Amino acid sequence: MLLQEHVALAELTTFRVGGPARYFARAFSESDVLDALDFAAVRHLPLFVLGGGSNLVVSDRGFPGLMLKIQIRGIKAGAAGNQRIFDVGAGEDWDAFVAHTVDQNCAGLECLSGIPGTVGGTPVQNVGAYGQEVSQTVECVAAIEIASGKKRLFTNSDCEFAYRASMFNTRARGGYVLLHVRYRLDPGGAPTISYRDLKERFAAQPNPSLAETRKAVREIRHSKAMLIVPGDDDCRSAGSFFKNPIVDRSTAESVAHVAEQRGLHLTTYPANNGLVKLPAAWLVEQSGFPKGFNSGPVGISRRHSLAIVNRGSATAADIVALKNRIHNAVLNRFGIELKPEPVFVGFEAGEV
Repeated sequence: MLLQEHVALAELTTFRVGGPARYFARAFSESDVLDALDFAAVRHLPLFVLGGGSNLVVSDRGFPGLMLKIQIRGIKAGAAGNQRIFDVGAGEDWDAFVAHTVDQNCAGLECLSGIPGTVGGTPVQNVGAYGQEVSQTVECVAAIEIASGKKRLFTNSDCEFAYRASMFNTRARGGYVLLHVRYRLDPGGAPTISYRDLKERFAAQPNPSLAETRKAVREIRHSKAMLIVPGDDDCRSAGSFFKNPIVDRSTAESVAHVAEQRGLHLTTYPANNGLVKLPAAWLVEQSGFPKGFNSGPVGISRRHSLAIVNRGSATAADIVALKNRIHNAVLNRFGIELKPEPVFVGFEAGEV
């Protein structure tokens, strides 16, 4: 285990904000993780597990405990009947792994191309985009329980996947350190072309390859500033900051009625169990925060209204302040409470 003190965290996140970690450790193996857990337990330190830093906001004060960066690498592949199994270290770069599966002509993750972060973060948040979610391909997750130090294996159903959620970021939040994730993919399978942007892109090409689909997804993400590109000001963000609200039909009809009274049209989408998905981007824009909105050092991406961006000199407090403004405006106008996607680290109760 490589241990350091007072390590600046801002440059380890895509938001580029936040203070230092009191202690910072890099874990390259399961034994490194156990050493880190022992170090934190003996000193009664809070622990936070860091992946790619793409989905969090670190407090300006930093983190007073042990920040543990998982760098467990390795990709092992094998056959399981007509399917292909990939056992992947939690520290592997996610987009590089997706590229590898596409190169191997295995379908199931191609629409999740271009998402920043590491493999270990994908089942935690049940990462999804353009018609796919990792819950559709995760076979199992290997993790260490922080309280006991014991290694456990969670099947797909054990993970309790839901929209942008799993047991790891809900009822068991902060309870496990993920080591490996096993995916079951379809060799020679067709890409998933169900999302509107992809349907439009391939309207004249009914049978795109996995590689063509991956390329298109990355290009679409780039056009919306959802691809990390050095030098692009709109990329200092955590991606989509708010989740699309999932509501019952009555609530959706109420929001549509409010929109109609204001001369607006709300497009909704079906969700599981008869629920309805509302477009958070539309709610944000119609509440006074269009693309390109600026508020001093923070603003809204010029290409994606769900991305709060650091214009270069923002603090974590600036980001939280804009988040609160947007939250309150949407709540007051449409009666909908937006839920943030990023994890907030180092903040005290009531600050966020």
